[in-house]
Amino acid sequence: MPIEIPSVSAQLYQEIQDGVQTISQLRQKLTEAQTRDVTHMVTVLLLSTIALGASDIHLEPEITDIKLRLRIDGMLQDAGTIDRTIYTSLLSRIKLLAGAKLNIADKPQDGRFSFQIPNGGLIESRVATLPTEYGESAVIRVLNPKNLIKFSELDLRKDLQEMFVRELKKPNGLIVATGPTGSGKTSTLYALLNEIIHPEIKVITIEDPIEYHLPGAIQTQVHPERGYDFASGLQAIVRQDPDVILVGEIRDDQTAQIALQAALTGHLVFSTLHTNNAPGTISRLLSLGSLPINIAAATNLIIGQRLVRRVCAQCAVYDKTAAEEIAAVETSVKGLPARIQPQGNARVAKAKGCSVCNTTGYKGRVGLFEAIVVDGPMEEFILTNPSISALRDFAAKQGMITMRQDGLLKVFQGITTLEEVDRVTADYT
Repeated sequence: MPIEIPSVSAQLYQEIQDGVQTISQLRQKLTEAQTRDVTHMVTVLLLSTIALGASDIHLEPEITDIKLRLRIDGMLQDAGTIDRTIYTSLLSRIKLLAGAKLNIADKPQDGRFSFQIPNGGLIESRVATLPTEYGESAVIRVLNPKNLIKFSELDLRKDLQEMFVRELKKPNGLIVATGPTGSGKTSTLYALLNEIIHPEIKVITIEDPIEYHLPGAIQTQVHPERGYDFASGLQAIVRQDPDVILVGEIRDDQTAQIALQAALTGHLVFSTLHTNNAPGTISRLLSLGSLPINIAAATNLIIGQRLVRRVCAQCAVYDKTAAEEIAAVETSVKGLPARIQPQGNARVAKAKGCSVCNTTGYKGRVGLFEAIVVDGPMEEFILTNPSISALRDFAAKQGMITMRQDGLLKVFQGITTLEEVDRVTADYT
C-alpha cells in the first residue's frame, strides 16, 4: 500500500504546480517550509521535484549545512541549502517513509515508498543513504508515471520508426536496448511494449526494480535475498506461457542463455544490456558465454542510444553565421542515404538561458539512436565472431546511422546543440 503523506492536499499540490516553475521559486518555497513541520517540508520537496520535472533529489552534507541539488534533464542543478538541525529531522522522516532504520547512520541503506497525488497519480520513490564525512547523504529517485513516453514520442527518424514497427510485428526473437546508465533504455523498451500490449497476448516482465506500472502486463521484481533473481525469475516466467517477456537487464551468463533460448522458442523477448553502443552488444553476449550461432539466430534488433538535452524553445538562438559548425554538420551527414539527408539550410542552435529553462538554455531531452537489424548477411557476419570495430564497419555498410550522425541530424533541425551531441558521443569523434 502506498504511504499517504498527510500534508498532500489538492490545494497544496496545485499551489506547487503553479508556483514552482524555476529553481529560485523552489528555494523560496523551501525557505518557507523550513519554518513549519518536517512532514510539510518533505511534501513540498517532493511536489516541487515533480513540478520541475526532476528525476532525483540529492541531499549532500557539507561542513556547515546541507546542499540540495536536483537532477533535471540529466544534469545536476544547485537548488539551495538546508539547515543542518532541520536536516536531522528531515532525513529521519524520509527514512521512516522508505522503511529504513532510523538508528543506523554508519551504513548505507536502501528503501522505497509511494505516495498518491491528488490527480490520482501514484509516485514511486527510491531512497538510498550513504555515510559521509559530514553526515548521511541521501538520494531520492522520483518516478513520475507521466514521464512514461509513448512510441510516437520517441522522436525517431522515419526510417527508424518503420524499422522498429517491422521488428515489433515479429512473433519471436530478441530486441535489445543498449547504452550506459541513464541513457533511457528502459523508457524505450516500455514505449515499445506499450505499442504491442493487447488483450490477446500475455506480457510478463522481470525488473529490478519495477519503475513504472504497465497496464496489461504482469510485472515481477527480483528479490535476490529470496533466491528470485533474473535467471531464476526468467526460468519461471517461461513456464507461464507468455507471448512477450521483458527482462530488465541481462547481467550474467545464465540470464543471457535463458533469454536467447526463450527468443529461439517462440517468445518475443525485450531486454537491456550495458554497452557503449549497438555493435558492442555482440561482444558483450559472447563474453557472457553465449554461442555466436545462438546470438545470430535469436537476435532481431539491437538499439543503441544516448540522451541529449533539447534546446529551450523560449530562448534558443539560431546562428546562421556559424560557418565552421555548419560545415562540420553538413560534412558528417553528407554520406548518408538520400532518404535521410536533411532538407533546407542548416541553422545551428545556441543555448542562451532564461527563466523557463532555469538559465540552462535547455529544457527536456531527446534520444539519439542507432540500430542494427540482424538479417541474413548480419547473421553470417556474427558467426565469424567479429570485433566491435569490424561489426560497426559492417553495420555501417549495411546502412546503420550512428548515434553521432543521428545527433548531428538533430542539430541540423535545431532540436539540440552541437555541444550536447559532442558531450554524449565523444567516443564517436
